[in-house]
Amino acid sequence: MNWREEWKILILMVGIFLVCWYIPVGSPRFDTAVLEAFHLVKWYAQEHVLLCLVPAFFIAGAIGVFVSQAAVMRYLGAGAKKALAYGVASVSGTVLAVCSCTVLPLFAGIYRMGAGLGPACAFLYSGPAINVLAIVLTARILGPDLGVARAVGAVAFSLVVGIAMAFFFRRDECQRLAAQPVMGEEVPARPLWQTAIYFALMVAILVFANWGRPQEEGGLWAALFAAKWWLTSGAALGLAAVLVAWLGASWWKVGVSVLVTAVLALFFPREPVVAFTAGTIGLSWVTSTDPGEGGAWFSASWTFAKQILPLLLGGVLVAGFLLGRVGHEGIIPSGWVAGFVGGNSLGANFFASVVGAFMYFATLTEVPIVQGLLGAGMGKGPALALLLAGPALSLPNMLVINSIMGARKTIVFVSLVVAMATVTGWVFGAVWG
Repeated sequence: MNWREEWKILILMVGIFLVCWYIPVGSPRFDTAVLEAFHLVKWYAQEHVLLCLVPAFFIAGAIGVFVSQAAVMRYLGAGAKKALAYGVASVSGTVLAVCSCTVLPLFAGIYRMGAGLGPACAFLYSGPAINVLAIVLTARILGPDLGVARAVGAVAFSLVVGIAMAFFFRRDECQRLAAQPVMGEEVPARPLWQTAIYFALMVAILVFANWGRPQEEGGLWAALFAAKWWLTSGAALGLAAVLVAWLGASWWKVGVSVLVTAVLALFFPREPVVAFTAGTIGLSWVTSTDPGEGGAWFSASWTFAKQILPLLLGGVLVAGFLLGRVGHEGIIPSGWVAGFVGGNSLGANFFASVVGAFMYFATLTEVPIVQGLLGAGMGKGPALALLLAGPALSLPNMLVINSIMGARKTIVFVSLVVAMATVTGWVFGAVWG
């Protein structure tokens, strides 16, 4: 008998027993925190899984199937031109209005296809951080100084984080680069412009389906919001045409899927998610039953979903228990948070960065949260620190990054973001606070 292993089992059993014995069921704060955990995970499932994550899974799967490894390594690989690789990765957020969780399948896709650690991490940070609409909203609601600081800081952070990660793990990257096969010139299955249109249509579906309501009634943002489902439908029809014309999908299966989706859109005009769900099921049916590229695309997308979705939902559940939803408290009282982020000390900036890193922010929700904290006495420095750390990180995000890059790289990535957000917020608060 291995007594060491048996002692481990005994200690684990005693620990679980003590947790069960002392669990504070009946305590108002504990009971509320449990409810908040399920409220948040329910909201996340309703608002983000179908509209955000499912399109992201399909895009990530498409990267693995339709983008050659040679192309990824040429532009984003460890041996690619640094200016091009980091330049592309650092401004990707201007196109992808995604949250810290939605960017994960895309990050996993390019990283596993051979992208260098530095450019991949720059993309991982910039995807949710450099959101044009969020930055404009920050400037209008919280002031132009915070808006400009957030924009400049987000771009700079993505570059610094990427370069630092590549430097710290340069030995690992050299080994990874040496282990990758030498890629010759590949003859693409289709012209580059066709592949570009195919990806552009999927990105358009992701972006327009999640286009948030602007604060003002007029203007371009409001017009795009009013037409978001028409734009999403147009992109979906374009994708259906591409499936048949360029990917060789069954025309009658695509036709049936389009017809069912259109009928549901007519019968449920106030519930566009119904038609979106039907379209997603139709796309899954068309691709999963395709013996060619479509089947490989679905298989790759399903692999990402199996790996990422359980971790995300579990992480959201824990984040809801600890911090609650916007306007609702978890096990940690919101008064503690507001009390610790007053002034502009290094401690206040560090606390704001850590809370932002672990709390889950849906796209654009960080602005009203910071607005409320500013009203409760939060300093401008900690506000900027939270805006720079919060949208790019979350507890669910960290769990998935760990499964992709490993614990060491995840700890360094998170530490870099928190440290830079802390220092940047402190300097900003000292100069403009």
